Amino acid sequence: MAMIERTDTGAVARLVLNAPERLNALSDAMLAALKAELEALADQPHIRAVIIAGAGKAFCAGHDLKEMTAGRAANDGGQAYFADLFARCAAVMLAIRALPQPVIAEVHGIATAGGCQLVASCDMAVAADGTRFGVNGVNIGLFCSTPMVPLSRNIPRKQAFEMLATGAFIDAARAAELGLINRAVASATLQSETIALAETVAAKLAGAVRIGKRAFYEQAELPLDQAYIHTGAVMTANMMMTDTVDGIAAFLDKRTPEWKQ
Repeated sequence: MAMIERTDTGAVARLVLNAPERLNALSDAMLAALKAELEALADQPHIRAVIIAGAGKAFCAGHDLKEMTAGRAANDGGQAYFADLFARCAAVMLAIRALPQPVIAEVHGIATAGGCQLVASCDMAVAADGTRFGVNGVNIGLFCSTPMVPLSRNIPRKQAFEMLATGAFIDAARAAELGLINRAVASATLQSETIALAETVAAKLAGAVRIGKRAFYEQAELPLDQAYIHTGAVMTANMMMTDTVDGIAAFLDKRTPEWKQ
């Protein structure tokens, strides 16, 4: 059974975490499979948007605790093993950010610890009503420090710290209110609404979206004046694209642009 099931529909790739019996935990095999899929997508310009979903009753329950326990036992206490594990997990999260295409999480059931980290690492997220989100490692004595990185960059700090320090869950409505997800939808329409969002993005000029995604994250790390300098250069480069020239002309001529990318 493939750890990741990929289905392409037009310019949208849908990756489904496929270990439902383990609540799609981020095992060594799952991390490796997801990283491989992301690396492949980076070189596939015909794909313009990516969805990450989960099979079975949950999106992702975070790291595989049984595997982590075995790793500790097999590796003399596990310090080197855990350092490597968390580095590999971080590499997957960074690969989502570096991917040229926008990535949308399609979330249901639960997204806990590393699973919540995965949601926060995606560019957008749609969740089914009733989905629960948590960084609840503190409940078993493990503060979710790596999930904290994207979480604290998605939602206000005090709310993020409350989730981290209490281990409490929030529901989809609260997640939307805080900005962890874009919207909460009915369970029956989760997949169709996520695909519709992906198709909307995929219909835009791919070159513009790709440089825009990169600039979105780059400018967020810069002081205000430097952010304007950087994004001004990005928009100038965007204006030099032949397809952008046609897009502007098409708007003025009240016609549909004929983009070549």
